[in-house]
Amino acid sequence: MTLLHTVLALVLSWTGLYSVLYIFSIGLITVVALWTARLLLRHAWYTHKLSCFSKPQTRSWLLGHLGKMQSTEEGLQRVDDLVQTYKHSCCWFIGPFYHLVRLFHPDYVKPLLMAAASITVKDELIYHHLQPWLGKSDISVFLIHGYKIGSVSIFFNYPVLIEGRKYRKELFLQTLFFLSGNSVLISNGEVWSRKRRLLTPAFHFDILKSYIAVFNSSAKTMHDKWCRLVAEGKTNLEMFDHVSLMTLDSLLKCAFSYDSNCQESSSEYVSAIVELSDLIIERREKNILHHWDWIYWKTQQGKQFKQALNTVHRFTRDVVEKRHTLLNQQRETETQSEIAPTAQKRKDFVDILLLTKDEDGQGLTDEEMQAEANTFMFAGHDTTASAICWTLYNLARHEHYQEKCRQEVMDLMEGRDGQEIEWEDLSNLPFTTMCIKESLRLHSPVQAVTRSYTQDMVLPGNRTVPAGTICLVSIYGTHHNPTVWTNPHEYDPQRFDPSNKKSQTSHAFIPFSSGPRNCIGQKFAMAELRVVVALTLLRFRLTPGVNPELGSSRVRRLPQLVLRAEGGLWLQLEPLNTPT
Repeated sequence: MTLLHTVLALVLSWTGLYSVLYIFSIGLITVVALWTARLLLRHAWYTHKLSCFSKPQTRSWLLGHLGKMQSTEEGLQRVDDLVQTYKHSCCWFIGPFYHLVRLFHPDYVKPLLMAAASITVKDELIYHHLQPWLGKSDISVFLIHGYKIGSVSIFFNYPVLIEGRKYRKELFLQTLFFLSGNSVLISNGEVWSRKRRLLTPAFHFDILKSYIAVFNSSAKTMHDKWCRLVAEGKTNLEMFDHVSLMTLDSLLKCAFSYDSNCQESSSEYVSAIVELSDLIIERREKNILHHWDWIYWKTQQGKQFKQALNTVHRFTRDVVEKRHTLLNQQRETETQSEIAPTAQKRKDFVDILLLTKDEDGQGLTDEEMQAEANTFMFAGHDTTASAICWTLYNLARHEHYQEKCRQEVMDLMEGRDGQEIEWEDLSNLPFTTMCIKESLRLHSPVQAVTRSYTQDMVLPGNRTVPAGTICLVSIYGTHHNPTVWTNPHEYDPQRFDPSNKKSQTSHAFIPFSSGPRNCIGQKFAMAELRVVVALTLLRFRLTPGVNPELGSSRVRRLPQLVLRAEGGLWLQLEPLNTPT
């Protein structure tokens, strides 16, 4: 007892307290020093390995290119300068944390996008902030072979290769993503492959055909609203507000058979979707400290995000659970097992997910279905809305192309009682499709995709991208590369004349990405684009509008999650005497 009393007296004394604080301080300093040394050594290693790529001038050896690329019109012009100077690729360091290779030429893009899905990883530089929405991210710390998973890129957003353990790490990450319930957009490896196979039937032509009526209906609702606004003297309209609601309206009907009436009145779910998109943009661009979850969730914006997230997840969870219950009830009453729960109506996205099975007879769990439904809504509404808006803008600026498209649609509709586009009509709109594709080239909704790879990737010129490096495939840069496209900043639909197809360079046009991990919903998007653009031109004449924020018809591009315009994209509308 005497010894114990002596020890306690020493520990509780000021001398003992100083000793404890001293030891703790030394330990903390040692940990920080080791972490910093490791970070700097890794930075030096990547700098050496990527020396085969040209490197634009940096702010300093430590900060690299931090802050030299903004999500503004000037930022896109900066990309143009990089493409003009470096032709095909360059390396890009964001402090000592992120080491990127930027690629903007088809010959360099192709090997990366066409790489096997088994070695391709969606890095978290772009996709990290989407995880709470499109998958669960409540698993925070794991240990593997003595390494804290926090050191791996999926949490702190920089790749660390554990030498000699790549296979085990990849296997572990696949298991982690499976446990997390991430959607096809942000999952990897075998988990991604399985989900891709299960989702493919949802985008089959036979399913897409049934969605055409939805596109017609949602477009008509938007056009009727425009006519009312024009009758009130409001002819100068901002396109993104209207078109985004229209695409959300379509997706809710296609995904859930849910008529939200969101184009005419407010909807809690739709408001939450819009709020989540805005908060993700704000988190990415406004405050670098919000990049870390443990800080962000304590902020007011983080709390708003969680509240909107709960609304969205509650809605999709309720839909999936109710549809699952209906399916089980019908299986009990129907004698033929192949009869679907929606045999008497059009199958929607959730119906397909409920019925699809893999080769082992296993379907998606409820959690996986919710993640995929959330992804369908996220990936489908803003991207398609952006594509529609910019197509209408480009046609408004080029009246002769607009008139040619309108005449093509009028010829197609001649002699019909109604004014609806049918599935068979989509292949009979060749010039309109050319105009849409040229708009997708000039104003691609998604400006870049990022990938990393579990093995070294060899590019032309014997350049090697080390495993784990973030590869930023610049869709914008590739689409505006003057070595690939003549006068790349001009709007010229003739580039996509089918007779010129043989002269087009492979992977020069990648608005939906390419390869195994291309956009699974691109046929859905193109179908909606053609329907909405055709019907809009049939019912309205478009001219450039005046942006109240800029005080002119000038447009400044705004690359966010999708390509938008500062202050909105404004068009002047003139209704045509066409029956609707």
